[in-house]
Amino acid sequence: MKQTGIILFCAGLLLLGACNTARKTSSKAAFKTTPGGIKYRMLYDKPGSNAAVGDLMELDIRTSINDSLVFSSKNINEGRPVKLPLNKPKFNGDLAEALALMSPGDSMIAMVSVDSLKAAGQRTQPWMKDGGNITYVIRMYSVLSKEEIEKKEKEGSSAQMSADDKQLQQYFAKHGIKPMKTASGLYYTINTPGSGANAKSGQSVYVNYTGHTMDGNVFDSNLDPKFNHVEPLVFPVGEGRVIKGWDEGLLLLNKGAKASFYIPSPLAYGENSPSAAIPANSILIFDVELLDIK
Repeated sequence: MKQTGIILFCAGLLLLGACNTARKTSSKAAFKTTPGGIKYRMLYDKPGSNAAVGDLMELDIRTSINDSLVFSSKNINEGRPVKLPLNKPKFNGDLAEALALMSPGDSMIAMVSVDSLKAAGQRTQPWMKDGGNITYVIRMYSVLSKEEIEKKEKEGSSAQMSADDKQLQQYFAKHGIKPMKTASGLYYTINTPGSGANAKSGQSVYVNYTGHTMDGNVFDSNLDPKFNHVEPLVFPVGEGRVIKGWDEGLLLLNKGAKASFYIPSPLAYGENSPSAAIPANSILIFDVELLDIK
């Protein structure tokens, strides 16, 4: 559950090729610039409708800086494409602006200046040096519209939700937990009440958290130095930047509240495991503290 803004998550990829029906762009073609300042060049440009805000993209991304690879989506997803929602660009240099220029079958090189990220107040990494450019090479495989996503989710989640609910009921009985349940199937307990109004969609929340599977395996935490990110997680809640169980659960909390979320897999990562530590269709448990709301 690290920072999930596309610009910080994604990292360009060296493509092996695209569909035969796509038009290959000359390697000498000039880079174009988006209104937000991202330089880009299409490698393959297949006719079709571009991704739109709210669509779910299936793509490969590799990121490099000064010819050094710093991220590969295939490396973290067992060689498979990753699925990411296309959000509205939030700042100049947000990679979402370039992704909105792509349709299935397209490939692109995009370059984002480190200075533009810093000017927009975005959190940067140590390898992002002043004056440098982050290079992304992206291949888009497929795009699902919001309507298509909702249809597939309804078709596939009902049986899984039922199975997960049975597992959770057994877990609660074993551990003597009496949680509350939302209409979506999320279970939660308020362990320490906070004060003031609950968080609202669009507000920035500052969160400490530890996540583990039902067998107690901790897969991520910003309280444990071994995960290499001990600062609070900050993001706008209710906008799809995190898993559904988090977006829903945090809107139930006010400042200072400590809670536990028991998240069925359709409200977490479902069959799309983000790492080996989280098997496909895992029920996830998060202990969270809502530090602040702004």
